[in-house]
Amino acid sequence: MLVLGRKKGESIVINDEIELKIISIEGDTVKIGVEAPKNIAIHRKEVYEAIQSENKLAAMQEFSLEDLKEFQKSNSSKEPKS
Repeated sequence: MLVLGRKKGESIVINDEIELKIISIEGDTVKIGVEAPKNIAIHRKEVYEAIQSENKLAAMQEFSLEDLKEFQKSNSSKEPKS
């Protein structure tokens, strides 16, 4: 792990496209601004871990062909008519 010291207003650049900027330091809380392309997902670690856990649970679910047909039928009725 690379550990860098930064002061308020200073930044770190990752791979020419992600910038982490120290916005403020208040006690033991540091506010960080993140500038990155929209196609890069950015989450707090606890949110990222919850998403990964839910994805693993969803991947383990088993569905029958009838379940998939019902799902398709219910979603096709929600699509806007042109």
